[in-house]
Amino acid sequence: MEVFALVGPLYRRVQRKVETDVPEQGLSVGVRAVLDLIREHGPMTVPQMGRAQALSRQFVQRMVNDALAAGLVEAVPNPAHQRSSLIRLTDGGRAAIAAVLAREHGLLRQIGPDVSEADVATTVRVLGRMLELFDDVDVN
Repeated sequence: MEVFALVGPLYRRVQRKVETDVPEQGLSVGVRAVLDLIREHGPMTVPQMGRAQALSRQFVQRMVNDALAAGLVEAVPNPAHQRSSLIRLTDGGRAAIAAVLAREHGLLRQIGPDVSEADVATTVRVLGRMLELFDDVDVN
């Protein structure tokens, strides 16, 4: 429970920081999340993105629509499903998310030398297992 007590406020503070910094890049927090998800996993459908991020399909669709309008992503035919296009990054989308991530990584490097790569790896492993515990929770 101590982890949950820290993760909630941490998430909200990081989100607030992203909200204040990302507009300089012309991206909302939601569009930033879509771009990063596609950068990490490759082209995806809107429902796949929603499941991956535990967000409603409708919210993800709005963020994808914003990214499409800005020319950051494009919809391409999905060989596995005619009515659910794959969304992929454009060159502009790749450049935008690379710039945002570079700035964010610079900020996160300020954590300091007392947090090792092993500490980070352990944290990621533990949080991943905690997330798996709640895989059955429907967010829609």
